[in-house]
Amino acid sequence: SLGDAAGLERMGVHLIRLLPGKESCVYHTHTNEEEWLFILAGRGVAEIDGREHGVGPGDFMGFSTPSVGHHLRNDGDEDLIYLVGGERKEVEIAEFPHLGKIVIRSGEAADMVDREDVQRIWPPEDPPGEEV
Repeated sequence: SLGDAAGLERMGVHLIRLLPGKESCVYHTHTNEEEWLFILAGRGVAEIDGREHGVGPGDFMGFSTPSVGHHLRNDGDEDLIYLVGGERKEVEIAEFPHLGKIVIRSGEAADMVDREDVQRIWPPEDPPGEEV
């Protein structure tokens, strides 16, 4: 963690080495925290908003919030080396669409729930009508 080593508290910055055949975090979205990736060496595939894109040295990806789904995998024969950074907000909600899961993080604690178990309480899906 480069950010931790530099004493950053509101932003994480990490140098990642992704071995051939491996993937970064599972395909996910962010609700509150922006994230970015910058490829330094190697080649891979970024899945962004359901579409795959070949990536290599010098490629930059940025994800504002709420973000589209994204993740990175190394389908090459050499290590894929990249920088990744993002905000460290007190509360974050990330969705894992391929897994049907949602992660809710508050501070150091995180809870995972099944997407199908989430119940909307506001605004109501069918707002009450006025009685005539």
